[in-house]
Amino acid sequence: MDFKTDFKPLTVDPDKIYDYSFAIIAEEMGPHNFSEDEWKIVRRIIHASADFELGRSVIIHPDAIRAGIEAIRKGRHVIADVQMIESGTGKKRFQKYGGDLHCYIADEDVTIEAKKQNTTRAIISMQKAVRENEGGIYAIGNAPTALLELIRLIKEGIAKPDLIIGMPVGFVSAAESKEELAKITEVPFITNVGRKGGSTVTVAALNAISLLADQV
Repeated sequence: MDFKTDFKPLTVDPDKIYDYSFAIIAEEMGPHNFSEDEWKIVRRIIHASADFELGRSVIIHPDAIRAGIEAIRKGRHVIADVQMIESGTGKKRFQKYGGDLHCYIADEDVTIEAKKQNTTRAIISMQKAVRENEGGIYAIGNAPTALLELIRLIKEGIAKPDLIIGMPVGFVSAAESKEELAKITEVPFITNVGRKGGSTVTVAALNAISLLADQV
Protein backbone atom coordinates (compact mmCIF):
# COMPACT_ATOMS: atom_id res chain seq x y z
CA MET A 1 0.00 0.00 0.00
CA ASP A 2 1.44 3.38 -1.04
CA PHE A 3 0.42 6.22 1.26
CA LYS A 4 1.95 8.79 -1.15
CA THR A 5 4.07 10.21 1.66
CA ASP A 6 7.78 10.34 2.39
CA PHE A 7 7.18 8.37 5.58
CA LYS A 8 6.30 4.69 5.26
CA PRO A 9 4.67 2.82 8.16
CA LEU A 10 6.69 0.05 9.77
CA THR A 11 3.80 -2.34 9.11
CA VAL A 12 0.10 -2.33 8.30
CA ASP A 13 -0.45 -5.76 9.88
CA PRO A 14 -2.78 -5.09 12.87
CA ASP A 15 -1.24 -7.83 15.04
CA LYS A 16 2.29 -6.63 14.34
CA ILE A 17 1.29 -3.04 15.15
CA TYR A 18 0.19 -4.23 18.62
CA ASP A 19 3.40 -6.22 19.07
CA TYR A 20 5.60 -3.31 18.02
CA SER A 21 3.64 -0.92 20.23
CA PHE A 22 3.97 -3.12 23.30
CA ALA A 23 7.68 -3.60 22.64
CA ILE A 24 8.20 0.16 22.43
CA ILE A 25 6.16 0.68 25.61
CA ALA A 26 8.20 -1.92 27.51
CA GLU A 27 11.48 -0.37 26.36
CA GLU A 28 10.49 3.22 27.16
CA MET A 29 8.82 2.35 30.46
CA GLY A 30 11.95 0.72 31.81
CA PRO A 31 12.06 -0.85 35.29
CA HIS A 32 8.82 -0.87 37.28
CA ASN A 33 7.25 -2.64 40.24
CA PHE A 34 4.09 -3.95 38.57
CA SER A 35 3.50 -7.71 38.60
CA GLU A 36 3.15 -9.61 35.32
CA ASP A 37 -0.65 -9.33 35.27
CA GLU A 38 -0.64 -5.76 36.58
CA TRP A 39 1.72 -4.83 33.75
CA LYS A 40 -0.75 -6.24 31.21
CA ILE A 41 -3.25 -3.68 32.47
CA VAL A 42 -0.81 -0.77 32.75
CA ARG A 43 0.70 -1.26 29.30
CA ARG A 44 -2.79 -1.17 27.74
CA ILE A 45 -3.46 2.06 29.60
CA ILE A 46 -0.21 3.49 28.21
CA HIS A 47 -1.05 2.14 24.76
CA ALA A 48 -4.44 3.88 24.88
CA SER A 49 -3.05 7.19 26.11
CA ALA A 50 0.60 7.30 24.97
CA ASP A 51 1.19 8.67 28.47
CA PHE A 52 3.89 7.06 30.59
CA GLU A 53 3.31 9.45 33.47
CA LEU A 54 -0.29 8.24 33.62
CA GLY A 55 0.85 4.63 33.44
CA ARG A 56 3.30 5.07 36.30
CA SER A 57 0.57 6.66 38.43
CA VAL A 58 -1.75 3.64 38.23
CA ILE A 59 -2.71 2.07 41.56
CA ILE A 60 -3.99 -1.52 41.51
CA HIS A 61 -5.48 -2.99 44.68
CA PRO A 62 -3.88 -6.38 45.51
CA ASP A 63 -7.21 -8.19 44.97
CA ALA A 64 -8.35 -6.21 41.93
CA ILE A 65 -7.31 -8.59 39.16
CA ARG A 66 -8.58 -11.70 40.90
CA ALA A 67 -11.86 -10.00 41.77
CA GLY A 68 -12.35 -8.74 38.22
CA ILE A 69 -11.67 -12.13 36.68
CA GLU A 70 -14.02 -13.89 39.09
CA ALA A 71 -16.76 -11.31 38.50
CA ILE A 72 -16.62 -11.76 34.74
CA ARG A 73 -16.59 -15.55 34.98
CA LYS A 74 -19.59 -15.44 37.33
CA GLY A 75 -21.55 -13.45 34.76
CA ARG A 76 -21.61 -10.21 36.73
CA HIS A 77 -22.55 -7.12 34.77
CA VAL A 78 -20.29 -4.17 33.97
CA ILE A 79 -21.71 -0.75 34.77
CA ALA A 80 -20.33 2.25 32.91
CA ASP A 81 -20.72 5.88 33.89
CA VAL A 82 -20.95 7.10 30.28
CA GLN A 83 -21.87 5.61 26.92
CA MET A 84 -18.38 6.15 25.51
CA ILE A 85 -17.23 3.16 27.53
CA GLU A 86 -19.84 0.95 25.87
CA SER A 87 -18.50 1.64 22.39
CA GLY A 88 -14.90 0.73 23.20
CA THR A 89 -15.38 -2.36 25.33
CA GLY A 90 -15.16 -5.94 24.10
CA LYS A 91 -18.61 -6.87 25.41
CA LYS A 92 -18.57 -10.33 23.85
CA ARG A 93 -16.07 -11.43 26.49
CA PHE A 94 -18.62 -10.55 29.22
CA GLN A 95 -21.57 -11.96 27.33
CA LYS A 96 -19.76 -15.26 26.90
CA TYR A 97 -20.13 -15.79 30.65
CA GLY A 98 -23.66 -14.37 30.93
CA GLY A 99 -22.81 -10.78 31.82
CA ASP A 100 -23.29 -7.59 29.87
CA LEU A 101 -22.46 -3.90 29.98
CA HIS A 102 -25.00 -1.32 31.15
CA CYS A 103 -25.01 2.47 31.23
CA TYR A 104 -27.93 4.28 32.84
CA ILE A 105 -26.94 7.92 32.42
CA ALA A 106 -29.19 8.52 29.39
CA ASP A 107 -32.24 6.75 30.87
CA GLU A 108 -35.32 8.94 30.98
CA ASP A 109 -36.05 8.23 34.63
CA VAL A 110 -32.47 9.17 35.54
CA THR A 111 -32.77 12.49 33.70
CA ILE A 112 -36.10 13.28 35.36
CA GLU A 113 -34.86 12.46 38.85
CA ALA A 114 -31.61 14.43 38.37
CA LYS A 115 -33.60 17.51 37.39
CA LYS A 116 -35.96 16.99 40.31
CA GLN A 117 -33.08 16.79 42.78
CA ASN A 118 -30.97 19.43 40.99
CA THR A 119 -28.04 17.06 40.84
CA THR A 120 -26.01 15.26 38.19
CA ARG A 121 -27.32 12.40 36.10
CA ALA A 122 -24.11 10.57 36.98
CA ILE A 123 -25.09 10.49 40.65
CA ILE A 124 -28.61 9.26 39.96
CA SER A 125 -27.34 6.69 37.47
CA MET A 126 -25.11 5.16 40.16
CA GLN A 127 -28.07 4.93 42.52
CA LYS A 128 -30.08 3.15 39.84
CA ALA A 129 -27.18 0.84 38.98
CA VAL A 130 -26.79 -0.25 42.57
CA ARG A 131 -30.53 -0.96 42.87
CA GLU A 132 -30.59 -3.07 39.71
CA ASN A 133 -27.32 -4.99 39.98
CA GLU A 134 -25.80 -7.32 42.51
CA GLY A 135 -22.08 -6.67 42.67
CA GLY A 136 -20.60 -6.06 39.24
CA ILE A 137 -17.66 -4.16 37.83
CA TYR A 138 -18.06 -0.38 37.82
CA ALA A 139 -16.09 1.37 35.08
CA ILE A 140 -15.98 5.13 35.69
CA GLY A 141 -13.88 7.21 33.32
CA ASN A 142 -15.66 10.51 32.95
CA ALA A 143 -17.76 11.57 35.95
CA PRO A 144 -16.08 12.18 39.33
CA THR A 145 -19.53 12.64 40.88
CA ALA A 146 -20.41 9.10 39.83
CA LEU A 147 -17.31 7.76 41.56
CA LEU A 148 -17.91 9.79 44.71
CA GLU A 149 -21.54 8.66 44.85
CA LEU A 150 -20.52 5.03 44.44
CA ILE A 151 -18.01 5.42 47.27
CA ARG A 152 -20.76 6.94 49.45
CA LEU A 153 -23.08 4.04 48.71
CA ILE A 154 -20.32 1.57 49.60
CA LYS A 155 -19.57 3.30 52.89
CA GLU A 156 -23.26 3.27 53.79
CA GLY A 157 -23.45 -0.47 53.11
CA ILE A 158 -25.82 -0.04 50.17
CA ALA A 159 -23.40 -1.07 47.39
CA LYS A 160 -20.83 -3.88 47.22
CA PRO A 161 -19.25 -3.92 43.75
CA ASP A 162 -16.87 -6.72 42.85
CA LEU A 163 -14.40 -4.23 41.38
CA ILE A 164 -14.21 -0.51 40.65
CA ILE A 165 -12.15 0.82 37.76
CA GLY A 166 -12.24 4.51 38.63
CA MET A 167 -10.18 6.76 36.40
CA PRO A 168 -12.23 9.91 35.72
CA VAL A 169 -10.49 12.78 33.96
CA GLY A 170 -10.88 16.48 34.62
CA PHE A 171 -10.17 19.54 36.72
CA VAL A 172 -13.15 19.51 39.07
CA SER A 173 -13.05 16.72 41.67
CA ALA A 174 -11.37 14.17 39.38
CA ALA A 175 -8.10 13.85 41.31
CA GLU A 176 -9.92 14.09 44.63
CA SER A 177 -12.43 11.37 43.76
CA LYS A 178 -9.57 9.00 42.95
CA GLU A 179 -7.84 9.87 46.22
CA GLU A 180 -11.03 8.85 48.02
CA LEU A 181 -11.24 5.61 46.03
CA ALA A 182 -7.67 4.71 46.96
CA LYS A 183 -8.64 4.99 50.65
CA ILE A 184 -11.48 2.48 50.64
CA THR A 185 -10.92 -1.00 52.03
CA GLU A 186 -14.28 -2.58 51.28
CA VAL A 187 -13.88 -3.08 47.50
CA PRO A 188 -10.92 -3.81 45.18
CA PHE A 189 -10.11 -1.03 42.72
CA ILE A 190 -7.96 0.16 39.86
CA THR A 191 -7.29 3.89 39.77
CA ASN A 192 -4.57 6.47 39.18
CA VAL A 193 -3.18 9.58 40.76
CA GLY A 194 -4.02 13.05 39.49
CA ARG A 195 -6.27 14.70 36.93
CA LYS A 196 -5.44 12.42 34.02
CA GLY A 197 -7.65 9.49 33.08
CA GLY A 198 -10.75 9.22 30.94
CA SER A 199 -13.04 6.74 29.26
CA THR A 200 -10.31 5.54 26.89
CA VAL A 201 -7.95 4.43 29.63
CA THR A 202 -10.81 3.03 31.72
CA VAL A 203 -11.81 0.90 28.74
CA ALA A 204 -8.18 -0.17 28.32
CA ALA A 205 -8.06 -1.42 31.91
CA LEU A 206 -11.45 -3.11 31.58
CA ASN A 207 -10.45 -4.85 28.35
CA ALA A 208 -7.21 -6.04 29.93
CA ILE A 209 -9.14 -7.60 32.82
CA SER A 210 -11.62 -9.26 30.46
CA LEU A 211 -8.77 -10.70 28.35
CA LEU A 212 -7.24 -12.19 31.49
CA ALA A 213 -10.63 -13.63 32.41
CA ASP A 214 -10.97 -15.17 28.96
CA GLN A 215 -7.71 -17.08 29.21
CA VAL A 216 -8.30 -20.79 29.57
